[in-house]
Amino acid sequence: MNTVSTTSPIYDIPLTTIDGADSTLGDYSGKILLIVNLASRCGFTPQYEGLENLQQKYGPMGLTICGFPSNDFLFQEPGCDEEIYQFAKTRFNISFPMYSKISVWGRNIHPLYRWLTSHSEHGGLVKWNFTKFLINRDGDIVDRFHTFVDPESDQLTSAIEKLL
Repeated sequence: MNTVSTTSPIYDIPLTTIDGADSTLGDYSGKILLIVNLASRCGFTPQYEGLENLQQKYGPMGLTICGFPSNDFLFQEPGCDEEIYQFAKTRFNISFPMYSKISVWGRNIHPLYRWLTSHSEHGGLVKWNFTKFLINRDGDIVDRFHTFVDPESDQLTSAIEKLL
């Protein structure tokens, strides 16, 4: 008997949590995800606060922010995973899941970002820190928000609310 999976491939991509555990996004299947590449020494670093506010407001309704530190853009995330997590926890009191530092473009692009950026409608290279991919409950990319879109903007919050 052949079984065809209707589960999105996003849930099967191997990941490592910020504390070093093997993981996938499978734990969040059926939830709305906002996947963001983070950096602690970027002019947009204050967006951590807005991301945490989204997690607090919409988390109980099914949204999960997933943070992926990256050092790809002007070396704005130079620390190790422990330093990155301590910065985010201490400065912004984040509660959303964070993952080990990855590459979001170039030769060493992580498979998650290869998948995210390969979709024609919302694809294309990630050009800076704090690019946001909105994933629906089925694991499909439904929107992409560039760096300049504040996490608490009407544009982003209305897109999230439509999925809730």
